[in-house]
Amino acid sequence: MEKITTVLFDLDGTLLPMDQDLFVKSYFGKLAEKMAPRGYDPDGLIKAVWGGTAAMVQNSGKSTNEEVFWNFFSGIYGEKALRDIPVFQEFYEVEFQEARQVCGFNPLAAQAVALCRELGLRRILATNPLFPSIATESRMRWAGVSPEDFEYYTTYENSVHCKPNPDYYRDILAHCGLRAEECLMVGNDVSEDMVTETLGMKVFLLTDCLINKEGKDLSGYPQGNFEDLMTFIQKLR
Repeated sequence: MEKITTVLFDLDGTLLPMDQDLFVKSYFGKLAEKMAPRGYDPDGLIKAVWGGTAAMVQNSGKSTNEEVFWNFFSGIYGEKALRDIPVFQEFYEVEFQEARQVCGFNPLAAQAVALCRELGLRRILATNPLFPSIATESRMRWAGVSPEDFEYYTTYENSVHCKPNPDYYRDILAHCGLRAEECLMVGNDVSEDMVTETLGMKVFLLTDCLINKEGKDLSGYPQGNFEDLMTFIQKLR
């Protein structure tokens, strides 16, 4: 069995415990409140953000996710949307931070990342790159880890694909000079994270905030909580 050199961690629902529906409701509610005085109808705004998100998920790789999102969004709202980018940026710096209140916290998340560091393993944050870096870095801190804990983390600025597209993971491998066989992917979403197995990565399904939208059989996956994960990682060494 090939030696593992690198662990990829998902963020939302993995390092950062959350009920995804509750988080999205809080996030969108705060965004709509922020942008209403700028002339954005709440329902229309949320529909446009979902549309931009879908466009990023379908990204063919020719543009960054950031470019794809704003192309879609400005297609609805015109130049006004591009002029308001600083206001959206301010939202992530200020109001978005309140969404932390609907997220959980598990100190074992940071311990698992620290264990990887102690074992000399490379660490990558493979979070679906639908957010700007400021929002991704904030959510890391909410989870008790920091950008410095990872050699690379994906954001909408630096990515041209999204989960569950295997090309998203291929991009990470290419960027970091890795082969799939030397990597372990840790995530809570069966469809989005366990797809790495098809590339040859080892996987661990974190079940604290399990998402299995397609109702797949989970019996074949190494799985459990953070204690189980840390035991699993030590055995891989």
